Amino acid sequence: MQQVKAARAAIDTIRFLAVDMVEAAGCGHPGAPMAQAPLAYQLWTQHLRFDPTAPEWLNRDRFVLSCGHASALLYALLHLAGYGLSLDELRAFRQLGSKTPGHPERGHTAGVETTTGPLGQGLGNAVGIALAEQMLGDRFNREGFPLFDYRTWVVASDGDIMEGVASEASSFAGHQALGKLNVFYDANEITIDGKTSLTFSEDVVARYRAYGWHTLVVDDGNDLEALGSATEAAIAEVARPSLILVRTHIGFGSPNKQDTSGAHGEALGGDEVKATKENLGWPLQPEFLVPDEARIPFAEAASRGKSLRSQWEEMWTSYQGAHPELAAELERRRGAQLPQGWRSQIRQPGSNDPPVATRAASGAVLNAVAGAIPELVGGSADLTGSNNTLIKGSPDFSAQARSGRNLRFGIREHGMGAILNGMALSGLLRPYGGTFLIFSDYMRPSIRLAALMGLPVIYVFTHDSVLLGEDGPTHQPISQLVSLRSIPGLTVLRPADANETVAAWQAALDNISGPTALVLTRQKIPVLAGTGDGAAERGVPQGGYVVAEAAADPEVTLIATGSEVHIAIQAQALLEADGVQARVVSLPSWELFGKQRSEYREQVLLPGECPRVAIEAASPMGWERWVGDNGQIIAQEGFGASAPTADLAEHFGFTGESVAEKVRTRLGK
Repeated sequence: MQQVKAARAAIDTIRFLAVDMVEAAGCGHPGAPMAQAPLAYQLWTQHLRFDPTAPEWLNRDRFVLSCGHASALLYALLHLAGYGLSLDELRAFRQLGSKTPGHPERGHTAGVETTTGPLGQGLGNAVGIALAEQMLGDRFNREGFPLFDYRTWVVASDGDIMEGVASEASSFAGHQALGKLNVFYDANEITIDGKTSLTFSEDVVARYRAYGWHTLVVDDGNDLEALGSATEAAIAEVARPSLILVRTHIGFGSPNKQDTSGAHGEALGGDEVKATKENLGWPLQPEFLVPDEARIPFAEAASRGKSLRSQWEEMWTSYQGAHPELAAELERRRGAQLPQGWRSQIRQPGSNDPPVATRAASGAVLNAVAGAIPELVGGSADLTGSNNTLIKGSPDFSAQARSGRNLRFGIREHGMGAILNGMALSGLLRPYGGTFLIFSDYMRPSIRLAALMGLPVIYVFTHDSVLLGEDGPTHQPISQLVSLRSIPGLTVLRPADANETVAAWQAALDNISGPTALVLTRQKIPVLAGTGDGAAERGVPQGGYVVAEAAADPEVTLIATGSEVHIAIQAQALLEADGVQARVVSLPSWELFGKQRSEYREQVLLPGECPRVAIEAASPMGWERWVGDNGQIIAQEGFGASAPTADLAEHFGFTGESVAEKVRTRLGK
C-alpha cells in the first residue's frame, strides 16, 4: 500500500511540476507530461539504469524525449532523480539563462542526452545511439567484460511518428535488428490542429511490425502493471527493436482540457489549474510541491544505478589489466584524441598526377586514414560508389556483422543525418555520411541540429555544381552552398583539387567542436601547382590563401572555390597576356577564413582599392562579404541545364575566357 501511495505521489508530482512550470512561464506544453507521467515514472524508477552523480557514465541507459515540446516532463524527472536541477530552475522554465529551456538542449542541462524539439529527430538520434552501442560493444567487449551493454529508451508522440525522418530511421533500425532500442509511442491522438484523425488513420503498430519491430500495446497509460509488463517484454526481446504503443489522455485530469488540443501547446490557465488539482486531489498551494514520498522511488533507482556504475568501474579497472591496448584506445577516444601519426598515412598528390575528381581524391584520403582511425565509420545514402565513401577491406555493418564500418543507409538522407547525430553523441565514434550536394536539403534539419549540439559529424557532399553535367537542373545545386554556409557552427570546405581535398579531410578530422561539410566535384580537375609543397596544408585550415600570385603588383584579386579556382587561374593567364596583373585566391572555407585575423584576410585579399572578383558556380548570395562594395561576383543566377560539363561551362560563362572578358570590362580595359 505504501508503495502504491509513493507511486501515485511521484506521478502526480511529475504532472503538477509540469503544470506549474508551464503556468509560471505563461507558455509551453503541459498536456503531454500530464499524460506521460506514469510511463516515465515506471521506466525511471524500475528499469532505467542511471547514476545522476556520473551523467556521462559510458554504460548508462539513454533516455531520449523525442517529443521535446514535453520538456517539462524531462525536467521534472531530472529534478526528482537527483541531477542537480533545482526547483528554482524549474521555476525559471523557458527563461533566459535557465537550465530549463523550452526544448531540451544537450550540453546545457545535465542528463539531457540529445537536443530535441523538431519532431522525429529524437527517434532518429536514438537509432544512431543504439547503433553506436552495437558498434562499440563489438569493438571493445570481451568475454567477461561487457563494457557496452546499455539500452536506448525513447518517448515519442503522434507527431514524431508522422514525421518522415522517424519513418526512415525506424525502417533502418528494424533492418539492422537493433534489439536494445525501445520506443514508447504516446498515442494520445491529439495535435495542435485537433484530433489526429484529421490527417492520420494508418495502423502504426502494423507499420512498425512491417519494419521488423517487436510491437506491444498498452491500452491504459495509467496502468502501471501493464506498462511494467510491456517494458519487461521489450527488454526480453533482443533480436528486434520494440515499439510499445501506449494509449494516453493528453492533459490527464484536466476537467475541461483533457483530450483536447487546448492541453497541447498552451498553459492551462489559473482556473483550470485549480480545477485539475482539485480533481486529482492535489494541494492548491504551494506551487512546485514535491512531497518527500515522491522522491523515495527515484532515490532508490539512483542508488541502484550508482551501485551498477561502481561495479562497472571495477570491471573497467580489471579490463585495463586484461586488455591494455583496447583500454588505451578507449581512453584515447574518450579524450577526443586521434591516433598519433594518422596524417602520415596520406599520400600527398603531385602536380604531375593526372586530373582527378575531388570526390575520388576524398575516397583515397578516407581509405588512407581509415586503418589508423578505427572510430571513423560511415556510409552513404545509396550513393557509395558515386560519393566514394566505402572503407575498403571492411564489411558492411549488419545484423550479422556488427564489426562492419560501412553503413548502407539506403535512400534515406534525412534518416541518415539523424542517425549520424546519434552515433556522434557517443563521443567515441567519428561518423560520416555521403550524398549529392543537392540532397543536403533533404537532411538539413539534422545538419542544423548537429551544429547546434556541436557534434563532429562529417558530410561528404559530391556533385557540387552545375558543372556536374548531364544530370541536369534537378541534380545541380545552386542555393545549397550558401544555405549550408548560413548554419552557425557548420564548417563548409570546398576544395579546389586533390591537395586541398587532403587538407580538407585533415581539417574535418581535427574539428571536434562541430560538423564539417566537404563539398566535392564529380568532374575530374588537375592538381594545381600552387597547392603543392604544403601550400594547401597550410592554407586550407586558414580558409583561404594565395594559390597563384601575379607576376607584378596585382590590379585585381580573383577569388574562387572548388573547380572554379582552375577557371580563375585560366583567366589569370589570359589577363596577364593582356598586361593585366591578377592574383588568384582559393577560398575553400568562408567559416575558417572568417576566423582569421583581419590582417591575414587583408594580406590575402588585398586592400579595398584593389578590385576583387568572386567566381563560383552557385548562388552569388553572401559573396558581397568578401568582394566588398567595389567588387564583382560571377556566379550562377538561375537553374542549370542538362549537357556535358564543357558545354555547360561555356553556356553559363564559367570559362577562363568568359571570366577574363568580364574582368577586362570591369577594369575598363
